[in-house]
Amino acid sequence: MANNLDAMRKIPPGIWLIRKIRGKDCSLKTHRYMVLLVTFIAYTSYHASRKPSSIVKSALDPEPNKTTNVHPWPIGSVFVKDEFLNENKDKFGHKGWEPFNGKDGTEKLGLIDVAFLACYSLGMFGAGHLGDTLDLRLFLTCGMIGSGIFVGLFGMGYFWSIHVFGFYLVMQMVAGLFQATGWPSVVAVIGNWFGKRKRGLIMGIWNAHTSVGNITGSLIAASVLEYGWGWSFIAPGTFIAIAGILVFLFLAAYPEDIGFPCPARAEAVPRDGEAQTQNEGTVEEGKSTPIRDRSGARRSVGLLEACLIPGVIPFAFCLFFSKLVAYTFLYWLPFYLSQTEIGGEYMSVKSAGNLSTLFDVGGIVGGILAGHISDKLRARAITAASFMYAAIPSMLLYRLYGNLSRTVNIVLMMIAGLFINGPYALITTAVSADLGTHSSLRGDSRALATVTAIIDGTGSIGAALGPLLTGFLSTKGWDTVFVMLMLGALIAGLLLSRQVVVEINEKACKSMRSSSGQKSSEAPPSQPLLSDQR
Repeated sequence: MANNLDAMRKIPPGIWLIRKIRGKDCSLKTHRYMVLLVTFIAYTSYHASRKPSSIVKSALDPEPNKTTNVHPWPIGSVFVKDEFLNENKDKFGHKGWEPFNGKDGTEKLGLIDVAFLACYSLGMFGAGHLGDTLDLRLFLTCGMIGSGIFVGLFGMGYFWSIHVFGFYLVMQMVAGLFQATGWPSVVAVIGNWFGKRKRGLIMGIWNAHTSVGNITGSLIAASVLEYGWGWSFIAPGTFIAIAGILVFLFLAAYPEDIGFPCPARAEAVPRDGEAQTQNEGTVEEGKSTPIRDRSGARRSVGLLEACLIPGVIPFAFCLFFSKLVAYTFLYWLPFYLSQTEIGGEYMSVKSAGNLSTLFDVGGIVGGILAGHISDKLRARAITAASFMYAAIPSMLLYRLYGNLSRTVNIVLMMIAGLFINGPYALITTAVSADLGTHSSLRGDSRALATVTAIIDGTGSIGAALGPLLTGFLSTKGWDTVFVMLMLGALIAGLLLSRQVVVEINEKACKSMRSSSGQKSSEAPPSQPLLSDQR
């Protein structure tokens, strides 16, 4: 009886209700689709709630109004340049918002970003271990609702007429701690439900939530900016809180919690091709294999033990520089666009926010492409390093020629987004899941959240450093900022050199074995082949 009650407690209320209404359970494939959809929405809301600060930067710390009265381009009011002639004035008629509209306004905006990202990165290490210890569904729900509350409170500073820098600093810091619950949790859930087969492609497509979240957050924040910059925080904060309720109702963190075996465990035991095929078939059938402990009874892996997994440290430091580049674009691209003359014209804050979403459109393509290529090549490091090297000339071209016209800017921006977000997406998804289910762990998926936290937590320190440095370097000119970004991409690629060499050697060895296998297949009939002996 107690076991039945424990099983009922683990099943999410929404799934339990669907099961009661239908009179039977859904198939494993249906549950996988549901997990993909719910986690996609969840992390979309996480990134949407991070975007407002980049959208309102020019409203909080405006330079002289540079908008010009020209015809909208290219699709109506989406990229219109003159919709807010007074957009940089607060409700009292003052330009900008104290304390961000002084001489040190840009530096304070940079400090706001780094406060959020520093707490996010530090919180990530603890959140990963907690995610492997606590119920992932409840942990994720609390993190999302908490994030929504503190993002909304930052926006309430507008309506409460708060002009104390410390208030905004604290709100961002606490929001960063709550945001740290997201990534280790969702990657662990996906790793629990999906094996390594086609993981790069599946997670590459699924990782589009990062760019979709940035786009959604930009559009939401920009659409309500005319009613006061506070709404640009409250609306995304409400979005993530509602998504948290959806997670509580419908997310099954572990297949075992609703009666299915764990693919990660099933794949970890066999070594030969026949056994793996049998295992995959068993997993697809659902409940034909014995189910091991539920989510509350697994052994978690410590931070030190997880760091010793081969490949964790190199990929973590590579992500440090990769996220430094990616998050600089995330937080500063709208500001850069609003302060840069493009085709002889300047655009408004809203237009810059809308236009910056195209960087993330390129990022969606980059994430899917990197995942697919890494699956085909079976070489995560080679793919990630190649994308990082390709990001260097793409950023250089964007800086040199992005101001020629709006069309050229869009094309080069999307290309840069493709190469910058491709390796970032690959490392934080497929690579983290691969390492979190490494053979050295003997199939213990409880390392998933911890490994993800180590890799992404280290990367998030770089994500905090990039926007902070940009706040200071931008005062010396944007050329300096782009030099920093290109150096970051170069170092990120070089850090994977050892992994790249290992993968190349593995491929060379496999090629030699396959060629020797062909020679053995040409042996006399009196000598039986290995495949016949099986």
